[in-house]
Amino acid sequence: MNVVKNRKVYMFISLSIIIIGIIMMVFKGLNYGIDFTGGTIINIDANKFIETEDIKKITDKIDTDMTVVYSGENKEDIIIKSTLNVSNKDMTSLSRDFEENYDVDAKSINSKAVGASIGEETKNKAILSTVIATVLMLAYITVRFEFTLGVSAIAALLHDVLITVSVYAIFRLPVNASFIAAILTIVGYSINDTIVIFDKIRENTRFNSRGKFKEIINKSIGSSIRRTINTTITTLTAVIVLYIIGVEDIKILALPLMVGMLSGTYSSVFIAPNIWYDIKSYKTRTAK
Repeated sequence: MNVVKNRKVYMFISLSIIIIGIIMMVFKGLNYGIDFTGGTIINIDANKFIETEDIKKITDKIDTDMTVVYSGENKEDIIIKSTLNVSNKDMTSLSRDFEENYDVDAKSINSKAVGASIGEETKNKAILSTVIATVLMLAYITVRFEFTLGVSAIAALLHDVLITVSVYAIFRLPVNASFIAAILTIVGYSINDTIVIFDKIRENTRFNSRGKFKEIINKSIGSSIRRTINTTITTLTAVIVLYIIGVEDIKILALPLMVGMLSGTYSSVFIAPNIWYDIKSYKTRTAK
């Protein structure tokens, strides 16, 4: 593998996604879920299972971004969440549609307004947790390997977080409490593959101290790529299964995990080693 040769292409792909995501966030912002914004929760005791597509035909008249969650052994209880403050008029219309189309008793449909369960304090604590974890990982990698490898690994972590957030901004996916948990999980998962490749780089540098950085990186990635791909496929398969058969709340958690895992594997192979290469090359030129 000649990863270093095409490093500008890999960087361009990542930067394009991140820049588009930033532009979307500046002009449209993130699509915050009810956990961040507050809104309305509608509970329906339907006494039967109603397909999500059929429910959305009714709820889309009020809010196209409403989410549907099932509870109960046979999924007969429906929980609908909206970031809007649904009016009494809209609730009456919604109850009438369920009653006429699915014979649901209007008395079994109730709604309540809720405040944001995640405030600025929670968001700040999540950011603080990520920063602390990042600093500790930088310290560990610096002691275990070297400072430039640590900087490269942290840059790759930042890349994964920005890619995940950008994907959510571009496709207007709802950001909620599960998203925060997924981001923290991605940070821990992504660093693992990066350290494996960096360990190979350190090993090959030790046995070939006169070797060129480009040769060392390509050799290190080539010898560890199979392990990286197998690990990703194994983990990703489990998350995909959760997304396919899981309830709505599980899908909300699984989706950012899938994005983050793919981004983490990409950054571990194509971004982090190339950042290290650019740093080492710059230091070598400066020394000369």
